[in-house]
Amino acid sequence: MTFPLDDLDRRILNALQDNAGQTNQQLAEQVHASPPTCLRRVKRLTDAGVIARQVALVTPEMVGAALTAIVEITLDHQGAERQQEFEAVVAHEAAVLQCYRVSPGPDFVVIVQVADMPAYHALAHRLFATQKNVRNVRSYFSIYRSKFETRITV
Repeated sequence: MTFPLDDLDRRILNALQDNAGQTNQQLAEQVHASPPTCLRRVKRLTDAGVIARQVALVTPEMVGAALTAIVEITLDHQGAERQQEFEAVVAHEAAVLQCYRVSPGPDFVVIVQVADMPAYHALAHRLFATQKNVRNVRSYFSIYRSKFETRITV
């Protein structure tokens, strides 16, 4: 379901995607709106779920999480209940940043951020090797991140 956005909504969303930590006053000046109007619009966009949450982006290497793994998972049984069971397992793992059901190919692609290879090995054993419905795991390890963006074009 698409939420109706006007030009001011789009300016606000673009400004917040650049810097969600700015004050309402700064945001209002940047998008050329009054502070009360800006505050109401942000609240409306948040209440509607257009703005899911505001977060800080942390540099992984600076906090000891230097290894990024992109992991393909294939299940033995792909029924909806089995897929939901797998999603529930990975949802509780802090090192799993993203989990996607995909098609064609593997059933899931999971993005993992850990300290090093021993940490990945422990996570892989905990999440994948102990799960009876996981048939195949294929891991790719990032050697260099040339682009990382959270911005969505609005």
